[in-house]
Amino acid sequence: MAPLSSSTCVLFSEAVRAVLETWPVLQIAVDNGFGGAHSQQKAEWMVHALQQYFIDNDELQQDEVEEFISDLMNNEFDTLVDDGSLPQVAQKVCEMFQQCQQDRLTEVREQIKQMIQKKSAGRAKATPAKTPAAADDDDDESEDEEAMECDGGADGAPVNGAAAKEQHLPSRAASHEEEDDGWTVVRRKK
Repeated sequence: MAPLSSSTCVLFSEAVRAVLETWPVLQIAVDNGFGGAHSQQKAEWMVHALQQYFIDNDELQQDEVEEFISDLMNNEFDTLVDDGSLPQVAQKVCEMFQQCQQDRLTEVREQIKQMIQKKSAGRAKATPAKTPAAADDDDDESEDEEAMECDGGADGAPVNGAAAKEQHLPSRAASHEEEDDGWTVVRRKK
């Protein structure tokens, strides 16, 4: 395919911006400063970097674009995207690039317009989730108190609070596995 004209490049840049600005993962990363003090500038730079990636590389595949965006999110925002949205974002950008190459600019403009309306409808919000552990803090204290009140084990020998707690609570040991990429995954055994 022929390279994009300068006006089509501008339209493709607007399309990339619209896709990224309506992506909740990037919104949350920027809103919460995952990229540091310059998160907004990094998001702007990401638009240009992604556009340039398409211009510099012929016939990109969706998985290549997905990996590129994933690397940008990881390197610039310390964010690993695992919510399933990355393939959708990559697919949308690839689609819009192909439409620009095929001179289907009216379709691209319409999609940009729809995304801008979606953006105006509301942004994603990150709210801390209440964990069951936080709600059960009072229960843990009462279990500790009960364990401390125990004065003997099955054989009548004194039992300290920690040993009694181990007898009454299920095992919550954690296993650690190191992944190939250097991350350590901690899984709680049930």
